[in-house]
Amino acid sequence: MTMTADELPDDLNALKAMVLSREAENARLRQIIKELQRHRFGRRAETLPEDQLLLGLEEAEQIEAAGLEEKEQGSTALRQAQVAKRRTNRGSLPAHLPRVEIVVDIDNHACPCCRNDLHRIGEDVSEKLDLVPAQFRVLVLRRPKYACRACEEVVVQAPAPARLIEGGIPTEATVAQVLVSKYADHLPLYRQAQIYKRQGIDLDRSTLADWVGRAAWHLRPVHQRLLDHLKSSSKLFADETTAPVLDPGRGKTKTGQLWAYARDDRPWQGDDPPGVTYVYAPDRKGERPMAHLDGFVGILQVDGYSGYRPLAAKNTVSLAFCWSHVRRRFYELAAAGPAPIASEALRRIGELYRIE
Repeated sequence: MTMTADELPDDLNALKAMVLSREAENARLRQIIKELQRHRFGRRAETLPEDQLLLGLEEAEQIEAAGLEEKEQGSTALRQAQVAKRRTNRGSLPAHLPRVEIVVDIDNHACPCCRNDLHRIGEDVSEKLDLVPAQFRVLVLRRPKYACRACEEVVVQAPAPARLIEGGIPTEATVAQVLVSKYADHLPLYRQAQIYKRQGIDLDRSTLADWVGRAAWHLRPVHQRLLDHLKSSSKLFADETTAPVLDPGRGKTKTGQLWAYARDDRPWQGDDPPGVTYVYAPDRKGERPMAHLDGFVGILQVDGYSGYRPLAAKNTVSLAFCWSHVRRRFYELAAAGPAPIASEALRRIGELYRIE
């Protein structure tokens, strides 16, 4: 809001305070403009200022020089072992794969010189990786009926086995293949339908989608058990991301949220195996992680999103914030202009990154 000259105070100290306030506000706005310009026109990578970058390059050159010197002074046996390793590094064939023996033998076992019988003195063995293409097959279920000649009304027959999809045609293995292809191999259902059609199997995409939905319903207890198991850990990671979701009746999609909760204790040789589970929610409200992590006690590593902060108010969850988000604030200050404190913070954070 602009002021006219008549509206300005006559007191000199008040005018000085007003000027200082406007200077601080201008500095803040200039900083915001620089950040917006950097995000709009600058590089996306959050690289260090030039002086710190040169320092990092100098350290890298020293490390590389030391490595070359150590390599030159290495033993002959070590160099030979490295050469042998490079020569044989063509991919190994795991021992658990089934082996199919193919004997390539000679037709005539008589000596070409004297015609006496040849005797075996050894063999050469080599291996090749083979692939048996997946193929569909039809399981024909026959249930014989039995009757008693003495009792006309007696008919005995084994009950039909339960099906994953009542009245449907897929076996559990077929549905599992659809799920793995979609979620592990990122193969959309319409592409799977095209693959099946090449083999003469005409399956509509809506049919595959129905299989996925029914399988998800059956897997709900497994999903809940996995989430409960992760919540028994003393440390978890949490993050959320957007996901487009069909909005019935509108002919378009809406934005939902996938909340990920993970455990990975491998960096510090923990005993628990890694695991992750995803929970869908229609929005990003802070009440979502409160409900998802009900009963969790321990350390939760998160980014800077404020929606996780209510968890800390329960006094059972300690929030550990992501260093990359902390670093980003210091980087924005250092990239905008001379900022000794921000540069020192970046240097110290870099030391932590070097340890990791």
